[in-house]
Amino acid sequence: MKKTVTTIDTKEQILNVAERLFAEKGFAGTSLRNVIREAGVNIAAVHYHFGSKEELFIAVVRRVAQQIVTSQVEELSKYENLEEPPSLENILEAFYGPPLRIITQMGEAGVIRAQFMGRCRAEPFPIQQLSDKEFHESQRRFLDILQRALPDQTRTELTWKLDLAVAIIIRTANQLGQSDKVITGNSSEEIEVAITRLVKFVAQGMRNYD
Repeated sequence: MKKTVTTIDTKEQILNVAERLFAEKGFAGTSLRNVIREAGVNIAAVHYHFGSKEELFIAVVRRVAQQIVTSQVEELSKYENLEEPPSLENILEAFYGPPLRIITQMGEAGVIRAQFMGRCRAEPFPIQQLSDKEFHESQRRFLDILQRALPDQTRTELTWKLDLAVAIIIRTANQLGQSDKVITGNSSEEIEVAITRLVKFVAQGMRNYD
């Protein structure tokens, strides 16, 4: 018996195709016509679920962000209400661990996810802002707790350093499986070793504020 395509199936199919096309071609290079053709849906379905290309892009970003941010905040919440500030390493592990574990566990979809995140960082400022907005609240919480761990540094300085830390996540995720890179495989042991290495490396840079 042929499976009936539900509304949820259609919406997810559109999101999956859109994420891949945005990752490959960027916002400007992706048209709704491309998405419609490759998703095998009609224009009415896209307009019903998303309305416009910009809204579709935001929906893709939101899907990516929610999974990562939820996991990051869950880890971060272990330290936010402690009387003493947590170690910088604990904060950075909560920052790096979730996205890298999520992406490496996604298989081929993780490759697209990493490419999409990298493309968002390279988009012109107005489009990049749409992406950054979805991560704003979690970034604020990380900055708050970083200020407790590194009280001698200004929020401006820590904002700049956290932005570089984000770039390292994207760079690392886009090199998954490549030889001579931080993560050459997808075993849980290798991923945890890589996260530890990144945390140690970035912690040194964050502590240095001269």
